[in-house]
Amino acid sequence: MSYSLNNTLPDKVALVEGDCAFTYAEVDSRVVRFANGLLAGRSDLAEARVAFLIPASVDYVTVLHGIWRAGGIAIPLNVASAESEWEHCLTSTGVTQVIAGEAQLSHVRPLCDRLSIEVNTVTDLLSESDSSLPEVLPDRRALIVFTSGTTSKPKGVVTTHANVNAQISTLIDAWEWQAEDVIPLVLPLHHVHGIINVLSCALWAGATVHLMPNLDLNRLCAQVADDIFTVFMAVPTIYVKLIDHLVAQEEGEQAEVCEGFANMRLNVSGSAACPVEVFEEWRCLTGQVLLERYGMTEIGMALSNPYRGERRPGCVGQPLPDVAVQLIDDAGIVVTDEKTPGEICIKSPAVFLEYWGDPDAAASSFIEGWFRTGDIAVLEHGYYRIMGRSSVDIIKSGGYKLSALEIENKLLAHPNIAEVAVIGVEDRTWGEAVAAVVVVKGATEMTEVSLKSWCEGKLSAYKIPKKLLVIDSLPRNAMGKVMKPSLKTLFS
Repeated sequence: MSYSLNNTLPDKVALVEGDCAFTYAEVDSRVVRFANGLLAGRSDLAEARVAFLIPASVDYVTVLHGIWRAGGIAIPLNVASAESEWEHCLTSTGVTQVIAGEAQLSHVRPLCDRLSIEVNTVTDLLSESDSSLPEVLPDRRALIVFTSGTTSKPKGVVTTHANVNAQISTLIDAWEWQAEDVIPLVLPLHHVHGIINVLSCALWAGATVHLMPNLDLNRLCAQVADDIFTVFMAVPTIYVKLIDHLVAQEEGEQAEVCEGFANMRLNVSGSAACPVEVFEEWRCLTGQVLLERYGMTEIGMALSNPYRGERRPGCVGQPLPDVAVQLIDDAGIVVTDEKTPGEICIKSPAVFLEYWGDPDAAASSFIEGWFRTGDIAVLEHGYYRIMGRSSVDIIKSGGYKLSALEIENKLLAHPNIAEVAVIGVEDRTWGEAVAAVVVVKGATEMTEVSLKSWCEGKLSAYKIPKKLLVIDSLPRNAMGKVMKPSLKTLFS
């Protein structure tokens, strides 16, 4: 295992949890003690699967790195999931032990008892032993992260230590991480965005991470105004919440927070497409040009707008170091001209090893060594633009292939639309008809006629929604992605 906590800065603060700060040396000591407690006299966990249900905290880092140092496979669980989802993760991977936070223990213990799985807290396993830990080679399995399950049952994505190493080192170089960086961790830690992009990159670089298990906008903005942070990473949903929060503040208070964001060296948006409207609003408020990137559980990050260079709204940029990208059409033929859409295929040392217990799914995801992402993109003047997920965001209507994301971006400019999801619904005439599911602002009303009228001149006629449904809120998964398949049933 060639990566771990940065060991060149033992006295530097690695983690801040509430009012407590932990140096790199202190965190490393906890990791070693926990790894020894986990081993319980064994020489090596030998890829035993150990799941953990812990929010962002020093305990989370202790467990993640402790499992790795003991030779196990770490499986982070979503603290906000239902018991049935935890059960799927535990049973599908053959978990032998669960580590729970103090607050989560009572929630997961009944399930573990039913499944005859040992459950402990970090305190239970902090050993005083300083026995030597096993040598963990790069090709060993390190991590199982479950997909978000937007279109199917979540799959356990297995990455090796070498894969994780590649995912981290690529971003360290591309985004110029440095030991002086300080970043708040406001993202879930059962997903690569939080685990790799924020936590692991920061700890590799010797930076400082402020752990925020819950998004507290008042606390976050106060710290931003105090110029504590140099880097900020979030999903578009969080940027929308921040924009609304800032707009509601008093002018002087708003100016201090916006200046704090402006003083940072980098703001990143990912995990879902950032609407151009949000991109521009954030730039107007803070002066920050969001760096959009593209990645997924199976590949880490693959594309990114440049740290130094033009960042284009609506685009996810260019291939990251050591990443090869090609687009293929429906026939599997490589797309060679710009402006012709195709499915993104990736080759990289960061690409995952397998889906746990599902070799057929893994085999069908590759073509001649290239991983098929299922995402459709187009190359425009050297930058990739995501059109959507082939299964849910590409609408085949009247002979056209339409991007739901493009239409959503346009509709978000409507003064009365707060949120929108565009889907294709079965239609006798069009094959699929463009349908918009909308959350309106305040008590405003919207009809199909009024929406179509507003769209005229802003969207091509064949892209204008033919169906409209107004609902109170869009169904989203833990990463803030809209669960589009569930919306189709509303039009049945």
